[in-house]
Amino acid sequence: MTDAREPDIPDGEYELSWTRSPGPGGQNVNKLTTACLLRFRVAGTTLLDEAGRERLRQLAGRRLTLDDELLIDAHRHRTREANRRDAVERLAGLIAAARHVPKARKPTRPTRASKERRIEGKKRRQTTKRLRGRIDAD
Repeated sequence: MTDAREPDIPDGEYELSWTRSPGPGGQNVNKLTTACLLRFRVAGTTLLDEAGRERLRQLAGRRLTLDDELLIDAHRHRTREANRRDAVERLAGLIAAARHVPKARKPTRPTRASKERRIEGKKRRQTTKRLRGRIDAD
């Protein structure tokens, strides 16, 4: 069920554990463990190169543990399968975003004409402000 741009993640790359979902849900909420907690080892993945791993760490933010594990908690849906699919799709989206190499910025310089326009504007403003001053009675 992944998008064409999202990579297929092998099952051995992540671990799933199940807990009770938080929030309202009636009598069944205290009996079923439907919330999915996905653990993904960033350092051990073969899906990304080192630069991609670093981008993934940046994208993960506070979901990254001190053990270099990415945690994704999925409890939006009522069923285990839907929450598992949601967690894997969110991981795939993060990996796809980490694979994208940002375009390097090329520094540019202002043109001669733009410099002249800027100086001309400053001179006009200077003249305007000078004319606002006191008038000598000479």
